[in-house]
Amino acid sequence: MDKLIYYLIITPPLLFAITVHEYSHGWMAYRKGDPTAKLAGRLTLNPISHIDIVGLLLLYFYGFGWAKPVPINPNNFKNPRKDELWVSLAGPASNMLLAFALGLLFRIIYSPYSFTSEPSSYQLIILMLVKGIQLNLVLTVFNLLPVKPLDGSHILAGLLPPQYNNQLTQIQRFAPYVLLGIIFLDYFLNIGILWSIFGPFIIFFGTIFAGPEFIRLIYI
Repeated sequence: MDKLIYYLIITPPLLFAITVHEYSHGWMAYRKGDPTAKLAGRLTLNPISHIDIVGLLLLYFYGFGWAKPVPINPNNFKNPRKDELWVSLAGPASNMLLAFALGLLFRIIYSPYSFTSEPSSYQLIILMLVKGIQLNLVLTVFNLLPVKPLDGSHILAGLLPPQYNNQLTQIQRFAPYVLLGIIFLDYFLNIGILWSIFGPFIIFFGTIFAGPEFIRLIYI
């Protein structure tokens, strides 16, 4: 696929996915009594408010990056431990729901007879939906990894009994460096470590949400 067409296809679903993810964190925090994100102008679906330029460029060219984290103040929560758990879950859950919604839309409009060898606007829309499903599933499973500063680290902290906090803190000091090392090794050596982790999740839920055609189209 031509690089320009590829970036044209992934830009709308990528911006929408990271925007919904960050908005969901802020929305859940607001529901739990913390107005910090709202006061900072981050309780919005405007992508410009959530984009980190460096993180976005890395997402484009290396497949790994970030958005601007939504500011959260746990001191405003009635039950900080429980409420922060819900706030952390909101991001990955929103991407999962978005993947499901895009899968339904794909099932409604997809027609294999219209997917010919000649490029068309219809094909671009179909591929945009497929990449949207894939991106949202990647964001879901990646953010559930129990490594700081990912959502999974806060989810794990909220689920573990408090007496394990010290051990978890010690592990989290080194876990981000291990993850970064794996990401760089995977990218430069192309050994497929991350795909072995994410792939089964993406294929399983992508097929459930969009049907068997999803598997073929993600490799276009």
